[in-house]
Order: sequence, then C-alpha cells, then structure tokens
Amino acid sequence: MDNLLIKAENIKGLKFLINERKLKNRIDLIYIDPPFATNSNFTYSSDRTSTVSNSKSDKLAYSDKLTGSAFLSFLKQRLVLLRNLLSEEGSLYLHIDYKIGHYVKILMDEIFGLENFRNDITRIKCNPKNFKRTGYGNVKDMILFYSKGKKPIWNEPYEEYTEEDKIKLFSKTDEFGRKYTTVPIHAPGETQNGNSNKPFKGMLPPKGRHWRTNPEIMEKWDENGLIEWSSRGNPRKKIYIQDRKGKRIQDIWELKDPQYPVYPTEKNFKLLDRIIKTSSNENSIVLDCFCGSGTTLKAANLNNRRWIGIDQSDIAIQISKEKIENNENTLFQNNSVYEYIEL
Repeated sequence: MDNLLIKAENIKGLKFLINERKLKNRIDLIYIDPPFATNSNFTYSSDRTSTVSNSKSDKLAYSDKLTGSAFLSFLKQRLVLLRNLLSEEGSLYLHIDYKIGHYVKILMDEIFGLENFRNDITRIKCNPKNFKRTGYGNVKDMILFYSKGKKPIWNEPYEEYTEEDKIKLFSKTDEFGRKYTTVPIHAPGETQNGNSNKPFKGMLPPKGRHWRTNPEIMEKWDENGLIEWSSRGNPRKKIYIQDRKGKRIQDIWELKDPQYPVYPTEKNFKLLDRIIKTSSNENSIVLDCFCGSGTTLKAANLNNRRWIGIDQSDIAIQISKEKIENNENTLFQNNSVYEYIEL
C-alpha cells in the first residue's frame, strides 16, 4: 500500500478507505486528535497561531463549533468507521479535553467494549498558568487508549532511569562496583502445575507461596552469582542496572506541546513517536483522520510505518505536505513518497 494524504471531510475519506482501498481490518494503529467541543475557531498565520484573530491576514485553520450531543454524534459516526478499519491487533488512541473526555469514554466503551479499554493517559500539556478562575489550574488533557481485541500489538515502552532512580532503585553494589537490587523469587499462592513447588537447594517455598520459576533455572542463577542469600538463608534474585532497559512508562506523560506551533493545537512529536513505537510494528499502517499539521504522519514516516492522513483544511494539508517532505531520516526517505487524493 502507498502512503496516502487525503483532502476530504473525514467521513468521506474513511468510507473511501473501506470501500475503494479495501482497508477494512488492516490498520494497526489509529491516533486522532479531534476537535474538543470548545465552541471556538482556530486561526493560522505564517508567524503565529491563536484562537482569537485580530488580523485580516489570518486564515481559518478549522472550526470547532459542535458541542454537547451534536459533538458526540459527530464523533460516534467516525469511531464506528475507525473500528471497522482496525486490524484485530489494532489500537486506537483518542486525544481529548478533560471537559468532554468522560462522555467520550462512555461512547468508546459502547463501540469498542469496556473489556478493550486499556488506559486513560494523563498528558501534561503546558506549564501552570495564572488564570483567575474558581477552580484548580488546568495543565493536562487526556488520551483514551482502546484496542480492538484481546491481543493488541505491544512493544513495551521504557524511559531512562534518572540519577535519583539509580540511587533509589539500585541501592546495592557488588565487589566489582556494579549497581543492583534484589527481588523475591517466590510469589503468593500455591500451584500444582510444573515444578514451582519442587525443592530448590533442598528448600521448599514458604507456606502458601510458590517459586516464580523452575528450580532448575534458579540453580543456574545461583551458579552465575545471581542469587543473594540473606543471613537467614532466604534467596533473592539480583537485578543489575545494566541489564534493565529502563523504567516502565506509567500513565502520566509530561510531553508538552510546542511553545510556537506551526499549526493550531499542534502536538508534541515525542508523544506521537512513543505511541507509534509502542502500538505498531515496522510496516504497520498508521492512520490519523484529523491529521492537522501532520505530526502523526511524520512520526510514522521516521519509524518506518506506512501512513494515511486525512484532513479537510487546505492549511492542514499544506503544512502536512511540508512536514512529510522535510524528512531528515535518510534511512526511510522512501517513506516520504505518498499518493495525494482530493475527494
């Protein structure tokens, strides 16, 4: 499949992908950043963006005038089509404002099934602002993450340990100066399967617990110096910092938006890079049907994914083209080749 950039109202574009391009059940990852039901117009100029325009030279980038039930109906029509496009291993990330997000989650539970809800990710979007308002300041928005089925594509994301993490989490040092920590090698619950209740070094697991792995593997750990024995003779597994990829990413992400965006509501590139690396594989198809400035498309490009972008705004299409074609990753230059369609 060729990469696609489609200028169209996105209902029309999504039906085109299903009916003409036969992409039903073939897309592995969808990220969308739809309007947030703000009842605002967003404008664009070559040197700034704003929600309020005083300049005759500014152009309308997009209008966000649907609110309440009309907005939810608008979103539902698109989510039903998007679910049809997702592969059985596919995931959808929907970026939304905290003011409307709880209603959107109920809608997504209905369409994707509550059992396929994965995360409500809190995204720190900006620094605190000193607005005078009755209520706490808002520095976050939310991303609702759903899969189509039980086994979505998942490439575990990690982030580097900070110096504070290294001191706190790997507080021990061996005779060679290597930092490590220890973890129990037994877990709660009794099991009758396998060898998890068999003796290790003549020792059975404590009552009501079982070994986390086969005693034969634990014997090899001990031979390789990876078991630490307490003064009371209790074994624990050594975990060295150099053997860890980093710490597992949690559901609060501090990935702030650009201070000077080229397009209204442009999102942080690292945000899309993380989502694409985690929930798709090389050569997966990634779709963004509210593609705006094309950040999703660029991130897909640079990670060797195939991509589809849809937007009805002339300005969005123009900026997306510029962002895609300015591909600094020479390894994937061919991914900058795309088919452009107007519907």
